[in-house]
Amino acid sequence: MTADNEFEIFLVALPGVEAVLCAEARAKGFAQAVEVKGGVTLKGGWPEVWRANLELRCASRVLARIGQFRAMHLAQLDKRARKLAWGEVLRKDVPFRVEASCTASRIYHSGAAAQRIERAIKEELGAPASQDAGVCIKARIDDDLCTIGIDTSGEPLHKRGHKQAVAKAPMRETLAAFFLSQCGYDGTGPVVDPMCGSGTFVIEAAEIAAGLKPGRSRSFAFEQFASFDAAAWTLMRGAQTRATVTSRFYGSDHDAGAIRMAEANAGRAGVTGLVAFQQIAIEHLAAPDGPPGLVILNPPYGERIGDSQSLQPLYRFIGQTLLTRFTGWRVGLVTSDPALAKATGLPFAPPKPPVLHGGLRVMLFTAGPLR
Repeated sequence: MTADNEFEIFLVALPGVEAVLCAEARAKGFAQAVEVKGGVTLKGGWPEVWRANLELRCASRVLARIGQFRAMHLAQLDKRARKLAWGEVLRKDVPFRVEASCTASRIYHSGAAAQRIERAIKEELGAPASQDAGVCIKARIDDDLCTIGIDTSGEPLHKRGHKQAVAKAPMRETLAAFFLSQCGYDGTGPVVDPMCGSGTFVIEAAEIAAGLKPGRSRSFAFEQFASFDAAAWTLMRGAQTRATVTSRFYGSDHDAGAIRMAEANAGRAGVTGLVAFQQIAIEHLAAPDGPPGLVILNPPYGERIGDSQSLQPLYRFIGQTLLTRFTGWRVGLVTSDPALAKATGLPFAPPKPPVLHGGLRVMLFTAGPLR
């Protein structure tokens, strides 16, 4: 399996994110991208795998599907797994691990399936297996059809490498990019997050405006593959032209510690000159000078019965501040509770379909421009 060979690439997405990820992939030049349950499929070779990891903001991880065959029992699984060209993908000196899942198949024990594939690779290739290896083979056996994939990302893609400091209940970068997209943000116009925490929305918006590639600062599992071309990857990662940005991006929070975290994270992301953070409670916040843009925020939402009632005054403050001081601005608000969104008094459209965030089903409510 050389760099010129095409195979199926699977972009993993959180449930509910698939359509936005598919649109993003097509916009980035992955013309064959198709939305499926749990993600997006496309065709390509290793350069496309590298570029997907480097450039896509809404993908959770990127899998390369390197083999597929039918297996009715473990002996057959072992035999057919040995026929894959493991040496074209894996290195003999790099440890690997195998994860398996079985659904509606005669092979029903996922642990036994993983052990058979692991043994086949060890004996055919000579590579060592390790439970904490960074290189992970993923076998999915569905209706007796075994699909062999390899996780090319390693750490989940929301870990951009910039946000070392996080506030309570941090927003993942992949979800921040998703919600910004759902708000219609295209990299133009100012963005304000009045409850910014560790700065994720503000930094993500500034990166999009500047045309910065989300994976530019981190490493990936594919760098440990036999198929990896270090020179080609260096050229791809270095081919970056920073856009001229005229808008600015503003974050505020009542917590001084959150502001310090946000500023440090923005510095690591290389967007310090585009962002401004201040410690201020939302009821005292004023709109920045200049044209209106997007206010986007992820306020606290109650996880226990009774929390919603205690948070209603906060949401009323949010609504009053935005209605009186942010005329002409669009609003995106993330919450798990429609009653809290209603408490703002903002003229929200029906919410977008829910997605999972921190184990909760959350929705994006959008409004505006405010009058």
